[in-house]
Amino acid sequence: MALSRIMELPVLLQKLMPDPAVVASTLAVALATAILLIAAASRGSGRRRKRLPPSAWGLPVIGHLHLVRPPVHRTFRDLAARLGPLMHIRLGSTHCVVASSANVACELIRSHEGKISERPLTAVARQFAYGSDGFAFAPYSPHWRFMKRLCMSELLGPRTVEQLRPIRRAGLVSLLQSVLVSSSARTAVDLTGALIRMSNTSIIRMMASTVPGSVTEEAQALVKAVAELVGAFNVEDYISVCRGWDLQGLGRRAADVHRRFDALLEDMIRHKEDAREARRMRGDGGGEPTEKKASTATASKDLLDILLDKMEDETAAEVKLTRTKIKAFVIDVVTAGSDTSAAMIEWMLAELMNHPECLRKVRQEIDSVVGGDRIAGEGDVASLPYLQAAYKETLRLRPAAPIAHRQSTEEMEVGGGYTVPAGTAVFINVWAIGRDPAYWEAPLEFRPERFMAGGGNEGLDPRGQHFQYLPFGSGRRGCPGMGLALQSVPAVVAALVQCFDWAVVVPGGAGDDKTAVIDMEEGDGLVCARKHPLLLRASPRLNPFPAVV
Repeated sequence: MALSRIMELPVLLQKLMPDPAVVASTLAVALATAILLIAAASRGSGRRRKRLPPSAWGLPVIGHLHLVRPPVHRTFRDLAARLGPLMHIRLGSTHCVVASSANVACELIRSHEGKISERPLTAVARQFAYGSDGFAFAPYSPHWRFMKRLCMSELLGPRTVEQLRPIRRAGLVSLLQSVLVSSSARTAVDLTGALIRMSNTSIIRMMASTVPGSVTEEAQALVKAVAELVGAFNVEDYISVCRGWDLQGLGRRAADVHRRFDALLEDMIRHKEDAREARRMRGDGGGEPTEKKASTATASKDLLDILLDKMEDETAAEVKLTRTKIKAFVIDVVTAGSDTSAAMIEWMLAELMNHPECLRKVRQEIDSVVGGDRIAGEGDVASLPYLQAAYKETLRLRPAAPIAHRQSTEEMEVGGGYTVPAGTAVFINVWAIGRDPAYWEAPLEFRPERFMAGGGNEGLDPRGQHFQYLPFGSGRRGCPGMGLALQSVPAVVAALVQCFDWAVVVPGGAGDDKTAVIDMEEGDGLVCARKHPLLLRASPRLNPFPAVV
């Protein structure tokens, strides 16, 4: 019956259609009236008319979506080459401005920081953020400010990062042991997968050090699912007529992953609460006053301990940390911190292998400072300036988050008179800025020497103070984990290049090639990772091989 009714629709519509001549005359009158009204408004506004930044021709409904190709940061760079360093694009119903120069980024962050302190919240991200209880996508509010301070002072502050170093070292040891086994068997190492497992395990153990291994494995699978869902293009976020329809099924998938992740987080928290209660019963410090806990944290405390301390603190006046807020924060940290670290380690190793002279200098420095009877670690990074320069150069060319996302909460004037309305998505193309020839000599070349003494960029720091170099973003929404990344990532690379010689596995069984150039094609998603797995074969470089401890 329903199908027959649908088949009758064309006949019914034809009967309802008015005379064509009447339609034509009506449209002509409407068009003439519109033109007159627009002309009158234009004369009345004169110079006071607001100007949006330059834009390409868009299409009805979809705007400029037809121009966007992955990876998006490259599309934005190509459009900016035609339209300028500040441009306006419309992604469906969403109005956006894109900043592609250091000057515009500086103006946005220094002059309008208070007006772009929020991030666009997608339909999928809203589920994993427990609505407004998350941190990464939370609006600028007392809750967000409290969590940012907690991150910078305690959760990801220097003292906690140092205390949790043994957990990260254990993850590195496990990685080196697995590579050593593969080298003995002459089997290839999928370094992409190995680094993701190491990073996931380390960040989960830093969050909850005492959870069972089965929980860690399940969390790794869920972290991967969250990253894929949050990074996927969702038509519902951009085209208003599609909102609420879940045409791609991403909402249903996200709901299922969120339900499973929530159950896992409940298990982690209950496991932690049981352990804390057991310590209190034994009288070994689990129930000491919160003030004393904050000042005498021990190495046994992980991030979940710190969060539960804050939740139990009855004297907290500004924000009450709830169980839901803790779960939202855990999802934020483990999903943001694992894939980004793994991607940066992989990019840095690939760049060094593609530039043998740079690799030789890194190894020579490690051999002279660390020697061959122990394995380099995080404590050695400060004494390895060329290693640090190679990491800084990798961050410039391959930032893990190539686009910094913000959203305007007020109207503002930017770039010499252009208006950015409230509610506009603001994208800062960090990737393009790091390759701008106006600031970088030979910007596409991998040159760690530029960050060494006398290299021209010696004083540049990646923490967001220099706007031609923003690998971790800048301002209020800058990455709170940058201190951890600057310490842990180069340490892993140092150990990998110190302990092993690496050769590219040539497809088709043609053997290995130590001189092959590794492809540097980028994948899709929020994290700028390599598109193809890094398959290498390792040979122990040190003889005898140091004890992996």
